[in-house]
Amino acid sequence: MPINSRLLRAWLFLGFACCVDRVGAADDKTVIFFGDSLTAGYGLEEPATEAFPALIQNKITAAHLPWRVVNAGLSGETTAGGLRRVDWILRQPVDVFVLALGGNDGLRGIDPAVSRANLQGIIDRVRAKNPSAKIILAGMMMPANMGEDYVRAFHDLYPALAEKNGVALVPFLLEGVGGNPGLNQRDGIHPNVRGHAIVAENVWKVLHLLL
Repeated sequence: MPINSRLLRAWLFLGFACCVDRVGAADDKTVIFFGDSLTAGYGLEEPATEAFPALIQNKITAAHLPWRVVNAGLSGETTAGGLRRVDWILRQPVDVFVLALGGNDGLRGIDPAVSRANLQGIIDRVRAKNPSAKIILAGMMMPANMGEDYVRAFHDLYPALAEKNGVALVPFLLEGVGGNPGLNQRDGIHPNVRGHAIVAENVWKVLHLLL
């Protein structure tokens, strides 16, 4: 049966478009968000679309940038757990690695020196596996009831690590969100949907400069 020329042109166009999409996907660079329940979107109805890494993917897509986001957040994760888990995560390519761990360490009263050593270990492993990868460290802060000395030591470990390793720093991941009942869930710890939108902005201010 003869093929209609218009239909043939349509088939050729669709075939080309599919190939372009596949090539584009293969060429996309990767941003990995390596964190705890804050990254995973704990407590949200749709964490796959409402957690801050997903909101950043929306920003990337809207800007037509060739990047894909991988949410490697795990609820309850500590820096020690992250150090044990990171090798498995690094089995995939990574171009930007956003390290957002430490909150659970602080809430458990873990010595900040231990948390700092674990975070350093994660940074070292990322660089050993992907020397060209850019790293962003997301800082955390503890509530005042943890004690003045502990709160200060915990806060200070993040800028110290960022300076030592020459990595980008988000000074406080929950800036504008932590302690605000209207932006958090009932537990007062995990951001709600509105809170995650602000967290995404906090990260985007630093991340977009590296994309």
